[in-house]
Amino acid sequence: MPHITIEYSANVADHHDIADLVDAVHEAALETGLPPKAGLRTRATRRNHYKIADGDPHYAFIAIAARIGPGRDEPTRTTFLNQVLSAATSHLNNADPDSPLIVAWSIELTEIDANFRINQNDIRTHIQERES
Repeated sequence: MPHITIEYSANVADHHDIADLVDAVHEAALETGLPPKAGLRTRATRRNHYKIADGDPHYAFIAIAARIGPGRDEPTRTTFLNQVLSAATSHLNNADPDSPLIVAWSIELTEIDANFRINQNDIRTHIQERES
């Protein structure tokens, strides 16, 4: 954990490389120290059908949702949110500072109830074996 989903309006991809955005968010999450490398999943979902405010085609949105396991204190969660959002916004602004888009950003963190989660994962074992 965490699992991060970047949801974005289709017009973002017209001006920015989404794979690079995923990389920037993923690396920023790792740098916080909150997630173990083997537990982090970052993905992006394009929304082709959307309307923002009055429908101006220059409006865009990027909504980042992070789901984490329980037990992190509030300062750790706040730092995580701030660092991930900062990396994402900086990446887009640096990637194309002349982009005509006006982006509405949001980020939300949700703790997963461990009682209602089943996780089967061989990735940790594989990374440990590969690194030894």
